[in-house]
Amino acid sequence: MEAAMETALTTLVGVRHPIVQTGMGWVAGPRLVTAAAEAGALGILASATMTTEQLRAAVREVRSRTDAPFGVNLRADAGDAAERVRLIIDEGVRVASFALAPTRELIARLKDAGVVVIPSVGARRHAEKVAAWGADAVIVQGGEGGGHTGDVATTVLLPQVVDAVDIPVVAAGGFSDGRGLVAALAYGAAGIAMGTRFLLTSDSTVPDAVKAEYLKAGVQDVTVTTAVDGLPHRMLRTELVASLERAGRARALARAVRHAAGFRKLSGLTWAQMVRDGLAMRHGKDLSWSQVLLAANTPMLLKASMVEGRTDLGVMASGQVAGVIEDLPSCAELVSRVMAEARQATEALHSLRTLPPPG
Repeated sequence: MEAAMETALTTLVGVRHPIVQTGMGWVAGPRLVTAAAEAGALGILASATMTTEQLRAAVREVRSRTDAPFGVNLRADAGDAAERVRLIIDEGVRVASFALAPTRELIARLKDAGVVVIPSVGARRHAEKVAAWGADAVIVQGGEGGGHTGDVATTVLLPQVVDAVDIPVVAAGGFSDGRGLVAALAYGAAGIAMGTRFLLTSDSTVPDAVKAEYLKAGVQDVTVTTAVDGLPHRMLRTELVASLERAGRARALARAVRHAAGFRKLSGLTWAQMVRDGLAMRHGKDLSWSQVLLAANTPMLLKASMVEGRTDLGVMASGQVAGVIEDLPSCAELVSRVMAEARQATEALHSLRTLPPPG
């Protein structure tokens, strides 16, 4: 077991290593989160694709398997966000992370209950906002990251945020090894968050055939498209993605209604709730009604791949690092490897000679 590394992140949440396994829908379930937590990282359950009762059961399952701290990722704009916050508090979860900036009220409620609040952001102004509202730390994702993403590279965005806030900053987007961890620490971050790298482990429940598609992908096979829900979404380039991009408005609407009906049955949401959640995801963007429906049920497109193994019917959210990942270690092996690589990279830096100025 690699020696622990203490940073502001590890001190804040009580983990051994400054590594976060992100809350990926349909991927970050009890098995992966438990494995990440046992490896000394911060595992985070993805709750957006769970009902509240499924979330409660998942939290209790993780707790039954490990004494290590873990977190739950929430959608701040979900209609039942307050109910899920209450569940997190009642179940004694250590960390609440958010895919979008939570309200000042939600942050205060969680902090009053002793829960560590770590929102994910993609812009400096968002980091400044949640820091002012009392967030304990922030995960900042550069454009290399998978899923919904921005267009500013991590190497540009990260130092901006580090300079702008006085809370711990966790770097996300483009990380898969110990060299990346050392680079992030050099920028002033307190750790790194990885999604795709943890998806591609033996502890991930993603079907083997889907993992094979990720391992086969090169860097150029990871694209950003707005065809899924109108927002920039980084994923593997597939025929389905191409067909979504080619589809006319009528076909897109028909596809959206079909997927929406499936997600409504799965989630138990009403049509009104789904449209409300879809509208909430617009964030001022001028989306068509088909895109609003897709925004409300994008999880169905992910479920087809991540759960059912249907790469022909689903999308595969992915960071650019998929193009450089070649194996499927266990979470324990991955975290140990990252920390060993970080130690080697640090030692290499220390060995550099400083030469006197000429003359």
